[in-house]
Amino acid sequence: MLSDISSTEGRLAVTAAIVLGTLAVGWLLLPRAVRAGEETVSGWVGRLLDERLSESTEGAVETLREGIPASFLLRLAVGLLQLALFALAGVAVLTLWGRFELVVAVLPVAENAVRVGGQVIASAVLLGGAYVVSDVVETYVGELSADSDRITAHQEQLLTRLVQVGLLVLAAITVLGIWGVNLGGLLVGAGFLGIVLGMAARQTLGSLIAGFVLMFARPFEIGDWVEIGSEEGFVTDITIMNTHMRNFDGEYVVVPNDLVANQAITNRSREGRLRIHMEVGIGYDDDPDEASEIAEEVLTDVGVIANNPRPYAIPSGFGDSAILLDLRFWIDPPTPQARWRSKALVVERIQERFADAGISIPYPQRTVSYPPEKTATDATVERVERADGNGDGRPRDGPV
Repeated sequence: MLSDISSTEGRLAVTAAIVLGTLAVGWLLLPRAVRAGEETVSGWVGRLLDERLSESTEGAVETLREGIPASFLLRLAVGLLQLALFALAGVAVLTLWGRFELVVAVLPVAENAVRVGGQVIASAVLLGGAYVVSDVVETYVGELSADSDRITAHQEQLLTRLVQVGLLVLAAITVLGIWGVNLGGLLVGAGFLGIVLGMAARQTLGSLIAGFVLMFARPFEIGDWVEIGSEEGFVTDITIMNTHMRNFDGEYVVVPNDLVANQAITNRSREGRLRIHMEVGIGYDDDPDEASEIAEEVLTDVGVIANNPRPYAIPSGFGDSAILLDLRFWIDPPTPQARWRSKALVVERIQERFADAGISIPYPQRTVSYPPEKTATDATVERVERADGNGDGRPRDGPV
């Protein structure tokens, strides 16, 4: 239709109409239409999310709404539509004036420009979307951790970082695929690099894997009183590679996670209470029942010791020098200070009460007896004869 107009006046009139129409649509109608459409879609999506999603995801949805730059996306959409409209108007004007061969000549360049522009836009959308979704995941995991006691702060941080890194890596691989990068060669190179790094850093990778195992197994948490191998103290931090502790001497101890995973772990804080075991000996001439009653009274009166479960003292065995009483009691909450203080108070008060009751706590002792057919004098003579070597009681000549 445009090529059929041959008069100059007609071409000028049509050109003016095309320019005015393009400006009116591109600068006046198009932004308003896009803005109205964006408001309609946003309201519909908001109502859908409010109806379908639970309360635990409301914070993530708000983060998604705040994280997506709506004004930037709106300007981008308007700009792309305006560019397409102006390009169409330019093609129409060139066709009107009989210069369509310019359109044909410029078409390959335009196709390349459109393709590159599409790749740039797709890459920006993917990377921006991954960044926004990572923020949404962080908010969602944080709210989920706040509502649940099963997710620790360490697990929350580690899980968030893993998801964020996974999203960014996936977005980066997708962007490389959009730009036509040979992913096969990159994967092969990454495989060889992974083998080399795995052989060179076996202990580091072992600590890394052990860190994930500790995260899911949860044998202890930050603030717990634990014993790991020969180290004992409070856990101050748990990272992917190491477990940080502070022992009772105030020293800062760092234990690699691979060593933590391969040793016995004693968590004294897990149950919220700790049982203390002590022994005390009484003389064989004393009454074990009376001593047990006195010991139980002492354990009950010590304020540091918990009364539930009830502390008890029972005769447990015959020692070399005494009858042994087994003392068992609980402290709640379990702390090193409570353990040391309870033991000190039990020792002091049992010693006082036993002394008042006339119950002895004997020293280690040994009784020497002789066979009935020999007297102590005969045994002494026999030892002297063996010492001098000649049987006459006189020292023999020369060194002995």
